[in-house]
Amino acid sequence: MTILVVLALLSLTLTTQATPVEITDVMSRKVTLDAPARRIVMGAGRQLPVLGLLHPKPASLLVAWRGDFKLDPVQYGDWAKAFPEIDAVPIIGGNAADGLPVETIVTLKPDLVVLSLYDAEAAPTRRSMALLEELHIPVIVVDFFSHPLENSLPSLKILGRAIGAEARADAFAAFYQSHLDLVRDRLAKAKPKPPRVFMHVHAGGIPCCPTPGHGVFNDMIELARARNVALEHVPGLYGDVSLEQLIADDPDVYVATGGAHLAARGGLVLGPDVSPEAAKASFDKLLANPGLSQLTAVRQGRALALWHMFNDTPAHIAMIEFLAKAFHPDLFADLDPQATIDAINRDFLPVPMTGTYWVER
Repeated sequence: MTILVVLALLSLTLTTQATPVEITDVMSRKVTLDAPARRIVMGAGRQLPVLGLLHPKPASLLVAWRGDFKLDPVQYGDWAKAFPEIDAVPIIGGNAADGLPVETIVTLKPDLVVLSLYDAEAAPTRRSMALLEELHIPVIVVDFFSHPLENSLPSLKILGRAIGAEARADAFAAFYQSHLDLVRDRLAKAKPKPPRVFMHVHAGGIPCCPTPGHGVFNDMIELARARNVALEHVPGLYGDVSLEQLIADDPDVYVATGGAHLAARGGLVLGPDVSPEAAKASFDKLLANPGLSQLTAVRQGRALALWHMFNDTPAHIAMIEFLAKAFHPDLFADLDPQATIDAINRDFLPVPMTGTYWVER
């Protein structure tokens, strides 16, 4: 091989590596990266498992993140065992109300900042985003939380394009879409009667009863062909319904969410490394509370418990299957949500989802 050929190949490689990456994020913002991102600041640390769907070593891409992932100590511990380096990733403080620590971010020399839509819609964060853009630090906005059915797959593809993992993003999107289409198509054809559902989030850990309004889990409730009774009382994404109002509404199905973050407060515990026995005991304790035990749904055995952290990952497709089967058992007798989690573990996640993610009573 002549020196001219070697130089030509080297020039071609450098040109390819330097090809700009053009992205349109979920806020319809046009963003250009000089090359696929390799130094990322994550505005929502709990989205590390989402990055893991796209990259076998997602922690290697992080130069800083918010500390919210540590609020789920069990899941964080599982990821730290697989990727010990995450313990050394700097934590950037603040929340949507405070904006971003722009000066700190600049010193880390990231080639990309990834923000959640929930944060990016806050005025202080928007000001921080404008400052970062003036400093030529690209910022993209994704959403797996506020409007999960509308934005999860586009957001996954945005992240895939940003880090040069488009094929991986497309593979998961095809998997997700095939499972979603099965549920949607069968419900559209059968048109079963929608049960009246109440979802009690962070159940048992704080006073009753926080619940989703429009968006977030409500999107999944409605897709599974049920009616969220809280919409009559909660105008925003989240709100509170009194126990007295819940008893008066007396839904057909009661759904509670919980996680490891509620263990210290005696709340509902499900998720990674939680045994079926521990999850059931936690749920039984919750349902024994005065008021909840009076609900028709509880007395007639139409009470369900779900892992709360499904609310920020496209792995929620397994939750949608579980809800569809729970709401319409005759229509979805053949559906196996656990098999869906098993497939995600086998084909996509570097750290598998092991534990108990739902309980029925």
